[in-house]
This record gives sequence, C-alpha cells and structure tokens, in this order.
Amino acid sequence: MKKTVVVGISGGVDSSVAAYLLKEQGYNVIGLFMNNWEEEDEADTACSSASDWQDARAVCGALGIPVYAVNFAEEYRERVFAYFLAQYKKGRTPNPDVLCNREIKFGPFAAYAARLGADYIATGHYCAVRKATGGAQLWEAADKTKDQSYFLNQVRSEQLENVLFPLADLAKSEVRAIAERHGLVTAEKKDSTGICFIGERNFKRFLSKYLPAQAGDIVDKSGRVLGRHDGLMYYTLGQRRGLGIGGIAGEEQNRWFVIEKDLAHNKLVVQNGDGEELLSSELVTDGLHCIGAPPAQNTFRAAVKTRYRQPAQPATVTRTAAGAHIVFDTPQRAVTSGQYAVVYLGERCLGGGEIV
Repeated sequence: MKKTVVVGISGGVDSSVAAYLLKEQGYNVIGLFMNNWEEEDEADTACSSASDWQDARAVCGALGIPVYAVNFAEEYRERVFAYFLAQYKKGRTPNPDVLCNREIKFGPFAAYAARLGADYIATGHYCAVRKATGGAQLWEAADKTKDQSYFLNQVRSEQLENVLFPLADLAKSEVRAIAERHGLVTAEKKDSTGICFIGERNFKRFLSKYLPAQAGDIVDKSGRVLGRHDGLMYYTLGQRRGLGIGGIAGEEQNRWFVIEKDLAHNKLVVQNGDGEELLSSELVTDGLHCIGAPPAQNTFRAAVKTRYRQPAQPATVTRTAAGAHIVFDTPQRAVTSGQYAVVYLGERCLGGGEIV
C-alpha cells in the first residue's frame, strides 16, 4: 500500500518540485496550502496569498494530486507575530522565519496533515534529515548556496522524525530545470524574500501599523547630533542605508553606519569609517537548542553562523545554564541581538540559540 505524504505547497517552485518528486517516487501525495496572515488591506503585498493559492492549485492540477487550503492565521499571530513585535519593542532584530518553522510548519501543519492520513510530511526546504541514536538530526543540503538549515535551527528532533526533504540533494538550477521540463507554472517564479507568511511589502509602513514609532536624534559616539531617525525599531546594527546623513565637514559621506540603539534615550548611535566598532569576538545566547543528541562535552569546537547569508565561522562553544557562550577564532561583524547563533558540527546543524 502506498504511503501518504502531505506536502506544504506554497505556490513557489521549490514546493512544486518537491511534490513532483514525491509523486515520481511512488507516494500518495496530497498538497496542503497554508494561509497564515489576514488583514483588511493587503494592497501593499507584492505577492498576495490569492496569487500563490492560484499557482498552488495549477501545480497540483498539473500533477494530478489533490490540494487543500488551511488557515493558521490565529496560531501565527499568537505563536510568532506577538513574539516578533515584543522583540522589536526591546530594540532587537528578530527572525520570525525561525519561529515559523517550529511553531507553524512543523506544528499545526503536521497535526493537520495527520488528520488527512499522512505517514509523512514534506516541504521544499533545502536541507536533510538523518536518523541517529538520540533522535533525528538536521543536516545541510547539497546546494550550500541555498541551504536552509539555519532557519530550522529551533525545530525539535521529534518534529523531524516523519519529515521528507525531497530537495536535499538538488541544486536550485536543477529544481528550476525540473519544473520547466514538466511545464509547472512556477518554473520561473522568483523566490520569496519577504517576512515569513506575510510576504514582500514596505517594511517600515507595515511595522508602523502595529508599533508606534518615536522619532529621535541620530548621534555619534561623542553625542553630537547628526540627524533624526524615524524610530529605533526601523534600524539594525551595521546598517548604512537610509540614515540620511551627509554633508558634514571633515567626514566622508555615505560611510556612516549604526553601532548602537540607545533605547533609554531614544538615540540612534552611528559611526563613520570602516566598521571596526562592529566587530565582536564572542557572544552569549539565551538557550542552546539541540536537534538530536548534543556533544558529550560542555565545551566543544564547532562552526557558527550569526546570520543566514554567512559562511559558518570556527568557534569554541560552551554550554551554560542559561544558553551558550561562543568565542570566535576571528572577530565577527555586526552580531545582532534577536538573531540566532546557529551551530554546525561539520555538515550537521546541531541547533542554535537567540543572541542576547
């Protein structure tokens, strides 16, 4: 008897090809489209949920598989978006995509798939699962330029036990070629780069609808006022664009960058130059979540990413009662609170913790 796989169909090329590959492998495939964001005015959403749903139906129709839509908007607001806003209020730069995966895609989605009779769930993520003593482990994909293990660093080992990642061994170029070869409407659709489930839109306008912005001074380290900011939540450590600073005697224009957000005085602190002030040799995390069995020793060598588009950096990791203390071999630029330090043992993604 065929095993049933419920695959998350987003209306993009990756999930489309994942569904195609699973069907070719002989599974009974069911598509499940998640709608996890609702608001009255979606005029500023570049790629609306309705358009994605249309593409999802077209792909599933072409593949001859059923597809259903499910609404997790309430779960998303409670489990992800509320935390997203709370982090911005604290002056941090959160990463909602990480929580999306743990709290939605591998939570309510998996539960709903079970009600549809799923033996497995699948997504179009570029990563891999390996079974091992101590539980399922998360590993990098073959295509390191597209590997998404960073975004799954908080998923629990038990959530991965019955998960399939059909794209684990494929390059993105191969995925698009498969989609084109089989006439899938998503073959040339661009990748989504917006906030998880919310889509691509004007971020400042979007965030201002939920958090009141308080304008204030932009200052240098000496306290000299250089300009005005629109609200500290709109800026992140290391940011150069959008500061509106220029024409200051003795200073190079377009060389200013953010080095601190002073919440107590509502001041954005900037510096002009090459960015040495942004270098950090160590960091501390709130918690260190491990996917599968952790290393036997509390202190161990690993490679660590502090942002997605970054090669993992060699470091010494020490597990503590509160999380982890990570010391890099080479100082790292713009380590940002609210983001995740993700730990790798070779190609295995051990897990990660939120930078504080």
